[in-house]
Amino acid sequence: MLAAVSSATLTGVDGQPVTVEVHVSSGLPAYQVVGLPDTAVRESRERVRAAVLSSGMQWPMQRITVNLAPGGVRKSGSGLELAVALGVLAASEQLPTGVLDGVAVLGELGLDGSVRPVPGALALVDSLTRAGRPSVVVPIANAAEAELVGDAHVRAARDLAELRACLQGEEPWPDWDPPLVDPDAGLDADDDLEDLAEVRGLSFARRVLEVAAAGGHHLLMWGPPGTGKTMLARRLPTILAPLEPAEALEVTRIHSAAGLPFRGRLLHSRPVRAPHHTASTPALVGGGSTRLRPGEVTLAHRGLLFLDELGEFSPSALDALRQPLEERVVRISRQGMSLAFPASFQLVACTNPCPCGRVPAECCCTEPAKARYRRRLSAPLVDRFDLRIAVAAPLASDVVGESSATVRERVVGAVARQRARYADWRWSYNAHVPAGAVARLVPLGADAECEWHHLMEERMLTGRGAARILRVARTVADLADAPDVTVEHLSVAAHMREDLS
Repeated sequence: MLAAVSSATLTGVDGQPVTVEVHVSSGLPAYQVVGLPDTAVRESRERVRAAVLSSGMQWPMQRITVNLAPGGVRKSGSGLELAVALGVLAASEQLPTGVLDGVAVLGELGLDGSVRPVPGALALVDSLTRAGRPSVVVPIANAAEAELVGDAHVRAARDLAELRACLQGEEPWPDWDPPLVDPDAGLDADDDLEDLAEVRGLSFARRVLEVAAAGGHHLLMWGPPGTGKTMLARRLPTILAPLEPAEALEVTRIHSAAGLPFRGRLLHSRPVRAPHHTASTPALVGGGSTRLRPGEVTLAHRGLLFLDELGEFSPSALDALRQPLEERVVRISRQGMSLAFPASFQLVACTNPCPCGRVPAECCCTEPAKARYRRRLSAPLVDRFDLRIAVAAPLASDVVGESSATVRERVVGAVARQRARYADWRWSYNAHVPAGAVARLVPLGADAECEWHHLMEERMLTGRGAARILRVARTVADLADAPDVTVEHLSVAAHMREDLS
């Protein structure tokens, strides 16, 4: 007999609906899986067989053929095992005909018949719902996560025997704790451990940090060790605006597909990723040989990517960031496979001015050594930073500044003004306005227009650099709740984009 069960597999960070077709026929006992399965799917035979026997059911001693459709899409992971097991039971007439009609199934099987969670449940259920299969059976450990998909009718399963009884109406479906969707629940207990009020002095750097948070601008800070670069960067998340509901669902779905643990709620705090400087190019932008996996730029989507000791990263890995910084997406191609990963992140980086990192009066580096160190950061990469500042050590007499809560209030107001301004466009921040549309969307008065052209000629700016100064000036105006960009705003923006030397 033939049985078909709906399921799904992960392709990058998105779900791909799959139809598991199981055919049981007479002949010598055999088990074959076709449809581009990976090693984990091919190894499912012994787990499925042991789970069926441990659950008190019979394994048909016949020829079993499992087809995973569509046949041209590679299937990965163990999340199809529960669908295969139910297909075998239905094809061998151990399940009534029709109980699986309109029902999709996700789950890995243990040898004892238990149904184990699978990564990416949110993305998988979302793909099934979009494909017109809203009724989904998931492992009970994934039920709260799957229920975040509003249109899905989620049912949970603890083990194969209980699931069979529930499908036949012999037992009620098990309950589970609903997910938390309160924005306040998205805050971690340690979110208040770092605060801008702890920063002494560095008033200009603090203002640059505020502008970066308000406009989504990329920020590069350089200076000797101990001047406060890393301290400032680690406090940037405390002043970022919270995620919008649609953004929170998108970020949670990406983290789920990447295999990060689900914390029982939507992620309303913006993600922060800080990879070590030994990270490879695939680790930063994503990749892989058999299954393409997201990199740090995708895990930082809608959030912050912090690269400390930027000059120690591999130059090839850093240059791989240039395209994602511009397009906010990563396109990865392999033989027979091409995927696009979302990568709308904010880059914040810190670096020393030379290999020894000392102040100029104590520096022992030769000029060739300094030149080699600066060449590790290519000019096209440095040009993509909207904000570039040198950080000097604060004085002992400096006082502390405003708290993160106070600064964050201004940032949230500036973000709201940008969202209202760009409501009819596909971006929400000044930093995301395309270079070709900057002059049109950020109009200038006669004096400001003259100042902008003066800056372009005096500093010999590239077209990209000139557009970035204009974007930053618009953010400075938004923080001041000013309707128009003035000469003062342009001067402040130009001062926040220093030459790296």
